[in-house]
Amino acid sequence: MSEPLQPPIPRRVSGLLLAWLVMVLEQASSHWLPVACYWLLHVAAMIGGGMLWAWAIRGHRQLRDRDTDVSARHRETPRLAAAATAGTLLIWQALLFFSDALLLDAARVSIAQIGTGVIFLIGLGWAVWYVDGKAQALRERRPRRDVFDLQSPPSATELPPRQWHPFHPDAWYYGRSKNRKLNQSIATLATYTLLFVMAFLALTNLQGCQEVYDLPAGGGEEKTVAQTVKVKKVIRKKYVINPYSNIIMNNRVIDDVQLQLQEITEHAYTIGQGEGVGAGFGGGKPRGKVRFIRLEYDGGDWDQDFGVGGDMNMLMEYGIRTQHPVEKQTESRTIAGLGNFRKFRSPPVVYITGQRNISTSKSEDRILREYLLENHGIIFCDNGGSRTFHNQFLALMGRLLPDVRPVPVPLDDRIHRVPFAIPFLPYVAPHGGKEALGWYKDGRWLCYYHPGDIGDAWADGHAGVKPEVWEACYQLGTNVIFYANAEYSKWVLAQEKKE
Repeated sequence: MSEPLQPPIPRRVSGLLLAWLVMVLEQASSHWLPVACYWLLHVAAMIGGGMLWAWAIRGHRQLRDRDTDVSARHRETPRLAAAATAGTLLIWQALLFFSDALLLDAARVSIAQIGTGVIFLIGLGWAVWYVDGKAQALRERRPRRDVFDLQSPPSATELPPRQWHPFHPDAWYYGRSKNRKLNQSIATLATYTLLFVMAFLALTNLQGCQEVYDLPAGGGEEKTVAQTVKVKKVIRKKYVINPYSNIIMNNRVIDDVQLQLQEITEHAYTIGQGEGVGAGFGGGKPRGKVRFIRLEYDGGDWDQDFGVGGDMNMLMEYGIRTQHPVEKQTESRTIAGLGNFRKFRSPPVVYITGQRNISTSKSEDRILREYLLENHGIIFCDNGGSRTFHNQFLALMGRLLPDVRPVPVPLDDRIHRVPFAIPFLPYVAPHGGKEALGWYKDGRWLCYYHPGDIGDAWADGHAGVKPEVWEACYQLGTNVIFYANAEYSKWVLAQEKKE
């Protein structure tokens, strides 16, 4: 009795595969676990993937070095290939997670594209192996004529029935030529490609694979931040004067003191919405965070002032000024990607900027319209530098909301007063005028358009504007984001009560 070529796959690796599958599904759906758990998961997945590959390579070497029979090779080869396939999947997903967590966007895109191609080829190999195995089994079941009957041709009644089975190499739709095997291979490739594309689209649109956006749980009040003015008397030095001196001094009036006014901003209450504990929103989740998501679009420079040194500054300032938990970096999504968020867990506000053209398809317009009207979202637009962008964006909004006219947003509106009172509209340059425009419907703003490159004021250097201007720009950005979050939280709470 010969010893087995390979020991069985370690149980701990099998358990890792099951745990990995469960946690990946959780990560794709709810994302409730701490980030450290996902790091541990994918580090373990890298180790497990390496173990599976080592197991497969060692088994392959044993098959090559030992004088094994054909049946043993046929039995062991699929096991080794399955281990290598599982290891590849584990390592690929781990690399995707690491590149995303470390903000290596270019690497993440390359890993995703290369990995998808590799998985396609691996799956194609398994499909060919399966079809060949089935074809061989069907071929062996085919009845054989006796050797003495081979000399006489079969009669019409003895002709084999027409084959319909797609795995049978003699199926009639593969033709009557010698290229039946080639035709079967082409059919296998076409069928597998179609199924792969359908599975890919299904996985990217499944409820469990959709993205989620959760606001931070908590509560607070929607009020203007109270500003306390403390008056500090600065008493000048008093001099003792000889009354018989020839120097004449003016008599000091008792109220003749210099007053130094120091304005100190104090939060007399918690900024937020709802009745939860801590700064946040009643419609939020315990592990939710405020995120800054901008839209990618065709035709222009959607990434103007994107990331570190740009809109990242605004996200950090929002967290400092409101004490709400915020993400560590800003993000971007395509318009199609915006439609991949789950209802009641989608971004309350998305940011769009640029200075050139905006090109959107009909399907993208539909996604944006649904985002505004059905998912209770708000578009925060900033004119990044031209009248062209102004006209392009107004045309876009005309397609999205043909029944809503843009109107100037008053300075006494809540979006300009909570949590910070904005005494004037701050801007770097009035590319689209000197008034903010808004699209208002059903008791709320659906879009806020800033005409003067507010993003440049957020960026490092603040575009050279005065401190009071860029400070007001930070306050205005905080107001718009907070307004969107508060309105979204109210909507979520109202929907929960209905259910």
